[in-house]
Amino acid sequence: MRKHPARRWLAGIGLAGALVATATPASATETDITLDVYFDNITLATGSAGKAEGPIIHASAPVTLHDLTIQYDVSGLSGKVDVAMENSFGECTTPEPDKINCVEPFPRDLQEGLAGLYPLTLVPTDTAATGDEGVLKVSFSAQGFSAVTHEATVRIGTGVDLVAGEDLELSAAPGETFTAPLTVTNMGEDTADGTVVSFYNDYAVRADKRYSNCNYDGDDLLFCRFDEALTPGATYSTALTHVLRADTFAPTLVATGFHWRTPAEFEDHEAYLKDLGVSLGEPGSGEKLTLTEQSRTQSAREPQADTDPFNNGSNVFISTTGSNSTDLEAIGTELSGEKDAEIQATFGFRNNGPAALDYGRVGAPATYLNVDIPQGTTAVEVPDTCAPLDGDQVGDWGKPGAAKYRCNTSYLSKVGEEQTFELTLRIDEVIADAAGAVQVNAPCECDGGFDDDLKPANDEAAILINATGDTGGGGGGADPSLPITGDSTLRVAGLGGLLLAIGAAGFLIARRRRNSFVA
Repeated sequence: MRKHPARRWLAGIGLAGALVATATPASATETDITLDVYFDNITLATGSAGKAEGPIIHASAPVTLHDLTIQYDVSGLSGKVDVAMENSFGECTTPEPDKINCVEPFPRDLQEGLAGLYPLTLVPTDTAATGDEGVLKVSFSAQGFSAVTHEATVRIGTGVDLVAGEDLELSAAPGETFTAPLTVTNMGEDTADGTVVSFYNDYAVRADKRYSNCNYDGDDLLFCRFDEALTPGATYSTALTHVLRADTFAPTLVATGFHWRTPAEFEDHEAYLKDLGVSLGEPGSGEKLTLTEQSRTQSAREPQADTDPFNNGSNVFISTTGSNSTDLEAIGTELSGEKDAEIQATFGFRNNGPAALDYGRVGAPATYLNVDIPQGTTAVEVPDTCAPLDGDQVGDWGKPGAAKYRCNTSYLSKVGEEQTFELTLRIDEVIADAAGAVQVNAPCECDGGFDDDLKPANDEAAILINATGDTGGGGGGADPSLPITGDSTLRVAGLGGLLLAIGAAGFLIARRRRNSFVA
């Protein structure tokens, strides 16, 4: 099972400029890399046009796959669901009835995961009835790897049409509460037997109250279950208060998003989150949050599915007022070693506050770091979040041997947190006071980055090799007077940040960043 410590839902990852290329994965065999495949459980509405879904494939480490193959066995859906292949660039055949075999004709670089490859269109048959279900089997293999399989449940439900309320714009200052309506309309012809709303909050937006029918991960509101029957043509709403974190950057724009599902569709989504190892949080201990008060008969629910899932979401955009910026401070290091020794340099930056930085909505780094390699040394091991800025290897992530690197950080930088990277330097020539430099807030013609630092004077720090005397925190770059913040024994904490790919064909799940976060 893949474990992910974060629950952020992003629409994509787009970094413009010279450093857009992904890391080049190494070839490997099944002895040290494992593959995995997942296909969502699906609830289809009777009489609907169905849904298009594709598998999510994973590798335990970056790898180049040859003859990547996806196989479907749809015999378990016979008489209930018609299956058709979406357009694809690969070769798909039906070697026997109810079997589909798709082979990727070109090598495929697989980082941590890829969604939407060779999708199927699943449409209920004319004879399908509510409550019908079957099993779709999918397998994933590649040259040198044994096949892995997964079974997904496809069921038929009554069609309803849940429509989210309109987008809303508000304003609030850091530390203030704000109230936003939570609104849904049943535009279908059948009563919706309950609903579940999921929340996709920026880091700045936090829960105010803890309702008993809602789940929370810390102070982050994840989802709320409503068991009220939603009458066709009726609109339901409740007021929900949130808190804007005191460390929210201002002025800027933050957001919270809502997405409505039927209970059956949420069960499908819940199975996906559990497979990813994503926390579903814990229920609140307060009062129950209600959309409306109604009397109704308790009975076993039949599955229901939304006939138009594209109108189920809405957003609240909050303009943060006032002025609240932050200070990012570069972290260098001082090291020593003999000729031909390989030494590990830890570098990065610290957010001194008072504001956190969050670029999650655009999937971009909170800041960029430039690193100059000290004279007389060679970078022999480089994080795969760093790429050369000179020579023929520009944009080649993780490649050793360059004199200057650009490193991408996490999209989120919390107050008091350090983000550090590690590279291995080989000492080719012993030079007294050999100095390199770390520059935070480096300029970049790309998404993300921070250019409103409160103390630009500490944006650069030294990587100093074989210092000859008391540096007083000095040494670095071409100028030995640069300070060294931090030291060579920086504490390493766990990896932070992960992107969940939800419902986007061909969406590349971001690979795990190999930098560290220290609170």
